[in-house]
Amino acid sequence: MTQTVAVLGTGKIGEALLSGMIRAGWPAAHLLVTARRPERARELTERYGVEAVSNEDAAKRADTLILAVKPQDMGRLLDELTHHVTPDRLVISAAAGITTTFIEERLAPDTPVVRVMPNTPVLVDEGMSVISAGSHATGDHLAHAEEIFGGVGKTLRVPESQQDAATALSGSGPAYFYFLVEAMTDAGILLGLPRAQAHDLIVQAAIGAAVMLRDSGEHPVKLREAVTSPAGTTISAIRELENHGVRAALIAALEAARDRSRELASGNG
Repeated sequence: MTQTVAVLGTGKIGEALLSGMIRAGWPAAHLLVTARRPERARELTERYGVEAVSNEDAAKRADTLILAVKPQDMGRLLDELTHHVTPDRLVISAAAGITTTFIEERLAPDTPVVRVMPNTPVLVDEGMSVISAGSHATGDHLAHAEEIFGGVGKTLRVPESQQDAATALSGSGPAYFYFLVEAMTDAGILLGLPRAQAHDLIVQAAIGAAVMLRDSGEHPVKLREAVTSPAGTTISAIRELENHGVRAALIAALEAARDRSRELASGNG
């Protein structure tokens, strides 16, 4: 029997999950949504054919609750749910920096909780969602989370202790690439190209490189060496990147992101 899933919080990530489940064949009759604003609730009902309900009703009726609210709203949401979520429900948190312990302490004992860190490419079904089990979550619970988030990209299981590192690489990862594209576009303009042309050249290079990394199975060093001719243009550029410490800067940046994720998770942010 198809389980009923409720998405609590229907911002960009929440709506992406909802639309992904529908595209994957999840019956709209087994999907519930909640929204703060009545007009947003009507919009989702009209667009997807799902029922919009209150948070309390969602907790009573759904087998699985996906908490897709902002981290600062999680405490208030859990206060609403605490008397209505029973241990036979699965609670999935998609809020950055919120630990399973934080949620478990505010719900009935033995309630299974799964923590998921998706990134924004879930909006185009190319996301990466990093999944961790709480104290009471089983392999079946993790598989159910993978089924849901697999509709909007790939999934990866990690121990919760690795969530901060995964956030640094994957959760924040798209922003690093946008930053590089921005800088390379500016370089293209400096070299005399119109902005639109520079942008198109760089974006297609990024897409092609990503597909080659994904599909070839080759180490990135080998792929880079294949483009790097002796005394050529690429090695000249690579030398400048190394001289300016780009590799070290990237490593330091990811360490900083990891550390900030830890601070947020510990409530010191």
